[in-house]
Amino acid sequence: MNRGRAFYRDVVLLALPILLQNLCTTLLGLVDTFMVGALGEAPLAAVQVANTPVFVIQLVIFGLQSGSSVLISQFWGKKDTDAINRVIGIGMYVAGAIAALFAAAMCFAPTQLMGMLTDNPELIPLAASYARIVGPSYLFNSITGVYVGAHRSMANPKLGMSVFAFSMSANTFLNWIFIFGNLGAPALGVEGAAVATLLSRILEFAVTLTYALTNRRFKLRPALILRPGKPLLHKFFRYSGPVVLNETLWGLGTSMHKVVMGHMEGSTEILAARALAGNLEDLCTVAIFAVGGTTAIIVGREIGAGRREHIYEIGATLDTLAMLCGVVIGGILVTGAHTFFPALVYPIFELSPAASSITTMMLTMIGVCLPLRAFNSVNTVGVLRGGGDVRAASLIDVCPLWLVAVPLSALFGLVLKWGIFWVYVGVIMEQITKFLVGVPRFRSRAWINDVTQYTT
Repeated sequence: MNRGRAFYRDVVLLALPILLQNLCTTLLGLVDTFMVGALGEAPLAAVQVANTPVFVIQLVIFGLQSGSSVLISQFWGKKDTDAINRVIGIGMYVAGAIAALFAAAMCFAPTQLMGMLTDNPELIPLAASYARIVGPSYLFNSITGVYVGAHRSMANPKLGMSVFAFSMSANTFLNWIFIFGNLGAPALGVEGAAVATLLSRILEFAVTLTYALTNRRFKLRPALILRPGKPLLHKFFRYSGPVVLNETLWGLGTSMHKVVMGHMEGSTEILAARALAGNLEDLCTVAIFAVGGTTAIIVGREIGAGRREHIYEIGATLDTLAMLCGVVIGGILVTGAHTFFPALVYPIFELSPAASSITTMMLTMIGVCLPLRAFNSVNTVGVLRGGGDVRAASLIDVCPLWLVAVPLSALFGLVLKWGIFWVYVGVIMEQITKFLVGVPRFRSRAWINDVTQYTT
């Protein structure tokens, strides 16, 4: 940990804007939860169901950002801006295509899609009405996400912070208008939340496009974006493809936990509790993901610039820093779940006694497991991916989820019907398994690779 003030100053300058960007996104979800929760437990649970495919889309976009950062951070270290334009172009093509597929499913078959996620007849029509409207918003968000992610990899995380702070403010204001019918607008309830999200994503895209066309630090070259070329396309899919597949499979696997909850007895209370606990969990992990994003930038930049001699020590420092963050934040979360949350937070969301009890249990399990999750996140997303070891990172990230956590949660929740506590026991086994396989891979040093060589 003794790496000098200059190192930690660099970490803070990179991590703080990423943290604030993640905080904006998380607070947006929390505000959505609060405003929809004011309508009752059923609308809150319905939006949780409808956001399951949205969660997968967001993870695909995150996968494209992370996969592109493997290349962009190292190309930035070499000052090869032409290659960065090509990577952005490929990312936008892939993100747009995937978002369009999800948007089509949510627009044209929302009832069938929601019926696959829950068998609760009260929730399906509410969730379908939300999904039908919100689906197209991720066409805009996917393009924005790729461009903002590229700037983050070029040590400009302030762009994402600014764009998503604006988006959060716009969405909150539009929620107030359309959910509750203020300023002369009709009170649309759940559909109003979807309208607000769609409009805020359009505004977010417009702001990003304006910045892209006027920015001088990194100039877009449309010819390279539209025609990125086969050599870099092959390299993109070699290094970014596993990351995108990783995030897609991880998103689908994590969504399976919600599907299990949606088919359990008392699913309305369980999903309402999960909506609040999930948002508080996201709020507690913003610092951890900021450290992970910073780690990928630093590791990739140092390798790209040819400074390989201290990469292992840098990775060890940042993995340790993440775990310490997890200990502190997890302790605060567990303490809050058993002291002031039930009295001050749960009533705001009008949770029933059953949903409140489930929320406390979920937050306790999340807090206890947070140190392991912090290490695993930074080790895979930051260190291994930043070093170009994307295949090992993907296997470490996905296999424990699909081979351990998903089968156990389904077994405990749907076959044995032991209840939501045991479902969460199955969920946390993912982090324990990841830690046991992630540490040896890090110590092997096999993750340190230069990925910037290609032929135009």
